[in-house]
Amino acid sequence: MKALPVEPSNVPLAIGSRIRAARQSQRLTIEQVAEATGLTKGFLSRVERDLTSPSVASLVTLCQVLSVSIGELFAAPETHLTRRDDGPKISLGGEGIVERLLTARSERRLQIIQAVIEPRGRGESELYAVDCDVDVLHVTKGRIQLILSNEKYDLEEGDTLSFPGREPHTWVNPTDETVEVLWILVPAASR
Repeated sequence: MKALPVEPSNVPLAIGSRIRAARQSQRLTIEQVAEATGLTKGFLSRVERDLTSPSVASLVTLCQVLSVSIGELFAAPETHLTRRDDGPKISLGGEGIVERLLTARSERRLQIIQAVIEPRGRGESELYAVDCDVDVLHVTKGRIQLILSNEKYDLEEGDTLSFPGREPHTWVNPTDETVEVLWILVPAASR
């Protein structure tokens, strides 16, 4: 089988910000990395700002010190775009609610659900819990009441409430207006 020729790309690869992010995530200074790699602070600074490209040998040394694979520096980031009103409809229960998943179904780190709640719409009649560590409710339009086992919160447009995901709760739209909210679950609910 004949290999297809690959056209070289003249698009510069910006790896400097990824190198900087790897260094900062380990709380290392440029001075510490310079000492560990034998490279100068000025050179490392220029690499991080994509003003110069390191040699293969320097890049290998740098990646070893930062515990990053060379492939990670060049890999395209995994992205997922959901356009307004294109998220798949889901149902976590309740009356008078349309829910759309805004994050990829495969996303496990967090889950964002957009909910449009009709006037007087409500969650389950019994308190329920979601299998996640943190549950965040952000009101983008209207007013909603969140009910926990020992407290009620009246939330308005722009308000955000965080609470333990496994905390029993329910909610109600006490108004004659449509409410729009975002539920952010961390990590994504296993439901």
